[in-house]
Formats: sequence, structure tokens, C-alpha cells
Amino acid sequence: MLRAWAPGVPGITEVFHAHFTDHAYPVHAHDTWTLLVVDEGAIRYDLDRHEHGALSPAVTLLPPFVAHTGRAATDDGFHKRVLYVDTGVIDAALTGAAVAGPSLPDPLLRARVDQLHRVLREPGTGLEAESRLALIGDRIREHLRAAPEPDGAPGTSDLARDLRDLLDAHLVDGLALREAGRVLHAHPAHLVRRFTAAYGLPPHRYLTGRRVERARRLLLDGAAIADVAGAVGFHDQAHLHRHFTRQVGTTPGRFARGAG
Repeated sequence: MLRAWAPGVPGITEVFHAHFTDHAYPVHAHDTWTLLVVDEGAIRYDLDRHEHGALSPAVTLLPPFVAHTGRAATDDGFHKRVLYVDTGVIDAALTGAAVAGPSLPDPLLRARVDQLHRVLREPGTGLEAESRLALIGDRIREHLRAAPEPDGAPGTSDLARDLRDLLDAHLVDGLALREAGRVLHAHPAHLVRRFTAAYGLPPHRYLTGRRVERARRLLLDGAAIADVAGAVGFHDQAHLHRHFTRQVGTTPGRFARGAG
């Protein structure tokens, strides 16, 4: 079972419902907040190199640009519902608190997330969805601002951030590390070390993940799969298929068919 769609609600880039049994997400990062609830089973995941679990009573919040993985913690897999929420709803400055405590065992928050998912399935409910999202954002901010900022919270050096900006600017055409080093006045090996320390994954995996994220959005907008590969920087459709399936847990074709 899989369904994905762009709801047209400001602040939500994608809604993703899926059931997986044996898919294991590789290390990757999103440019949005991942607001996750588990309806059946359990998920085990690493966030910023620390192991966590996602269970059905709680809401799980993963911050943007922080590397994570994911896999089933039970033999029967898991059923999850995800909202990808932009930083206009939850400030990226709260990343450290979210990394320290990504699980929010809050029945009211869980109920509000459930209500929003139900509303997002119905046409003509944009204003209600925005209102419910605003309440969810307020509740999450209360949690994160109440949490003490952890020692050693993930930080990003100026060099790592500058390389990330360069990679984002060269999403389609790509960027050689030697060229990045020339622009940023740093040795390529030093760039890789600093970037990996800051974001938990090397630059090439970050770039691949961003291309997959862009492909998801184009597919949800109705773009043809044959056109998407080149539009996001993959060599061909087979290259897109391989990386998309590895990261998302389904093929681009199935993902597109589940959109709507």
C-alpha cells in the first residue's frame, strides 16, 4: 500500500502513506521537517548517528538536513503516515532540540496529526487543513522550546554550509569536488570531512538524496517519469529508478501511480 500527494496546503510539501515490510532506508536527509506517525508495527532508525524507535502512540519529528535511516523493527513491517513540513511551520533553529528528542509522546499532538491527515484526504478543505497545521506547529514548538538544548547538538560549520549551498545550486549539472574546493578555497578531502561531520553523510549522498527529493515533487506534479531523470540530474531513467527505489522504498512508477 502506498499513496503520495502534494496537498496544495502552504507549509506541507508532501503527504506520504505507506506500508513496508523489508525496506531499509539508506542514510539520507530531507530539506523539510519529517512529521511521522506509525499506525502499525514499529520503526527503528538512526538520527545523527544515534539509534531511536518510532512507535504508534507517539509522534516522531525528524529535522531538515540531519541524516537518518529507517527500517522495520517487527517482522510484519510497519504502516506509517508522513507529512513533509517546511521551515515556515517549524523553525530550523529548533533542530538541536528535535535531534535530542525526536519522539513526542503527546496524545493531543497525535490526535491533531490524525485529524489533519483525515482532512487532507477531502477536497475543498484547504483552510481547515491550514488551521490544523498551525495548531500542530504551535504544539511542536512548545515541546521543542521546553527541551534543554543538548550539549554537542549538531552544528554546521560555515564551510559545510557553503558546500551544501553549492551542491543545491548545482543539483542538475552536478559539481566536482575539485571545483568546489577551488571555489571554497579548501582541499577536497577537507570538504568531505567537514561536510560529513556536519550533516552525517558525504556530499555525493546528499546530492543524490536532493535529486530524489526533487524527483518526488515533479512526479507529484504529474511529470512523466521519462522526463524526470534528466530534469533532476540523473544520467537516465535506470539511474533514477535505482536511487529512487533505494531511498523511497518503491519505484518511481509505483510512486507516481500512488499519487492523487
